[in-house]
Amino acid sequence: MLICQNRTCLSQGAAKVLTAFQTHPVPDYTAKQTGCLGQCGNGPMVLVLPDNVWYCRVQPEEVPAVVERHLRGGQPIRAMLSPHFHENSPKDPKT
Repeated sequence: MLICQNRTCLSQGAAKVLTAFQTHPVPDYTAKQTGCLGQCGNGPMVLVLPDNVWYCRVQPEEVPAVVERHLRGGQPIRAMLSPHFHENSPKDPKT
């Protein structure tokens, strides 16, 4: 799992998001900092691999839900999905 730590995401709280994931470890997933994921202004961005699930505007208090529902339960959280990568996301301005 990649958590953007570039300038814009950092200013939006990405360091706290990274720390939150690191304090909730899950087998088969490792929270890693990365450079820009190309979604400036939509951050903090989290890319879950190998699932290829993009979460946008992630807040530290949302991390436990991502861990339990997605990483442990296999169900991505639709309300948090990035509309740039997932059709019919609730954050998609077209829906």
